[in-house]
Amino acid sequence: MDNSTVKNNHADPRDYLAAERTFLAWIRTGLALMGFGFVVARFGLFLQQLRFIDHAPALPNSGLSLWFGTALIAFGIIVNVASARRHVLLVHELDRGQSDSARSFTQAVATAIFLGLVGLAMAIYLISIRGTANLQSSNIQIMEAPMATATSAAPNNGIIDKPSNHSVDQTVEKLKNILQAKGVTLFALVDHSGEAEKAGMKMPPTKLLIFGSPKAGTPLMLAAPSIAIDLPLKILVWQDPQGKTWLSYNSPDYLKDRHSLPSDLLQNIAVVDALATKAGE
Repeated sequence: MDNSTVKNNHADPRDYLAAERTFLAWIRTGLALMGFGFVVARFGLFLQQLRFIDHAPALPNSGLSLWFGTALIAFGIIVNVASARRHVLLVHELDRGQSDSARSFTQAVATAIFLGLVGLAMAIYLISIRGTANLQSSNIQIMEAPMATATSAAPNNGIIDKPSNHSVDQTVEKLKNILQAKGVTLFALVDHSGEAEKAGMKMPPTKLLIFGSPKAGTPLMLAAPSIAIDLPLKILVWQDPQGKTWLSYNSPDYLKDRHSLPSDLLQNIAVVDALATKAGE
């Protein structure tokens, strides 16, 4: 009689299976929280690597992604431990023919509220990162704008850089043809990159053209003998690390001020501007 009474106190086997399915579902939830937490923890590093690949300035790392990820991992562990404890208690209750669904409801609501708060905090964090990135981009553009203008139009330490629409070899050939057409003597063509290759070293294509006209240069040296240091005129054709070709030369105004040339002789060296512009077109 006692055995049949104890047997009747046990819950239906389907209740045990349902409890086991619920327990496994909570285990999956805990594992998902832990995996997602790891991804979030490494999210800051992932953003830094992307910006490094794109050659963009690094964003300030506040470390919040690490804290968010750690919190999710910790909460996933708590969910797994709490689910195991709840499953054991529920099985004991089923053995006694009792059941209390309030715990399941409380745990589910608590998990949903926690994830909602973490999601809201992460959204605010991402918006703040985007705002910082936009501000940095604006500042960089403001800083680079005058630098680009100075590079293309104004002397930088006495050197003017002009972009070319052709490769180094094509630009050199075009410049040689222009000099020949204008009757300007090409005194030398120094292939710096070629000489480096002969020495067993590598460097981007870099060639220096030395040219001039005694008719234009002699009056300059008579007026200011020191300008012979910077004559004949030179144009350096070179390739930057991004593969862009440039023409670099001494600014005529810089040479004028350096050697105190008379203003009426500036035109004798100002021709280098027109030559570089024509060669780069």
